[in-house]
Amino acid sequence: MSADGSIGDTRRQQFEALAAEVYEPVQRYVRRRVDADAVDDVVSETMLTLWRRLDHVPADARLPWIYGVARRQVANHRRAGRRHLRLVHRAEMEPRPGPLSDVPLDAELHTALSELGASERELLHLWAWEQLEPAEIAVAMGLTPNAVSIRLNRAKKRLGENLEIARKNEAFSGHSHRESSKEERP
Repeated sequence: MSADGSIGDTRRQQFEALAAEVYEPVQRYVRRRVDADAVDDVVSETMLTLWRRLDHVPADARLPWIYGVARRQVANHRRAGRRHLRLVHRAEMEPRPGPLSDVPLDAELHTALSELGASERELLHLWAWEQLEPAEIAVAMGLTPNAVSIRLNRAKKRLGENLEIARKNEAFSGHSHRESSKEERP
């Protein structure tokens, strides 16, 4: 490149002229083949490849050449989507530690908590583990303090019922369970 940058300017001008010629046809091509939220990404990757390989574009087949690049970018996008879905599926199938994994719980309590809905568990976690008052839980969960108090009482009652069932099931299965003389706070 010369000191005045003429080769770089010429390359940029050549790219801009070619991009102006092929951008809309490439965008239509891609729009017909991928979801609307991916069109801009695939077109951008196509134009980036055009910039990088500008010297390889055949003068007599510029649009077909760029369609070939776009076709490969669409294929790459689809492969990435399939890889993502496989990864998500594999992650869903693998056992993962639950939200209670960092808190030592006996089996009955773990079972009783797992039977509750997610919002009930969150209420109880905020109350028992984080030591929040209903008004504070209301702020954290975007509820009114009254709604939190009502839901918290219901969640405690359900947890108690679930805990009793879990203890009976464990006793029935022949496992020994600890007798607790002190009042437990769920």
